[in-house]
Amino acid sequence: MIEMLRSRRSIRKFENRPIENEKVQLLMEAILRPPSSRAFNPWEFIVLDDAKILKDISKCRLHGSEFLGGASMAVAILGDTGRSDTCVEDCSIAAVTLQYAAQSLGLGSCWCQVRMRDHGDGQSAEEFIRKLLGIPGSYLVECIIGIGYPGERKEGHPRESLDWGKVHKNRYGTSRYS
Repeated sequence: MIEMLRSRRSIRKFENRPIENEKVQLLMEAILRPPSSRAFNPWEFIVLDDAKILKDISKCRLHGSEFLGGASMAVAILGDTGRSDTCVEDCSIAAVTLQYAAQSLGLGSCWCQVRMRDHGDGQSAEEFIRKLLGIPGSYLVECIIGIGYPGERKEGHPRESLDWGKVHKNRYGTSRYS
């Protein structure tokens, strides 16, 4: 796991090739396995692999969502706000689990934040996605994870670049790790 954490990077350029069904099935299993508060599992997932829909969702934000149009697939991660008061956290855990599963299968991924982002034209990115994908109003749209075979190579961040000042021992502001 630590080697995967050291090498994982957000990938925004993808090869133009589909992901094998066996890998898609493993990704779907992965997003159904993360922990959630009180085991409520307040998430729903929409798997997107239609090229036109991927192009449409790539316009969900003013900036930063364009890469979704080049992904082989994407997964919209929804949270049922009526089921759990921790659906944002639980959906975030599911999203990261999906990204690590993709990495383990030789795929690249990138998170596109939707909740609390602007689309433009007076609507939010969440409203845009909700209308486009027919999502009921009781669900929040946390994010969309774009996935595909990497069309770019990035080195992992070196250990020396990590901000060790963010890690405190026993009490805030005391000794730090490095």
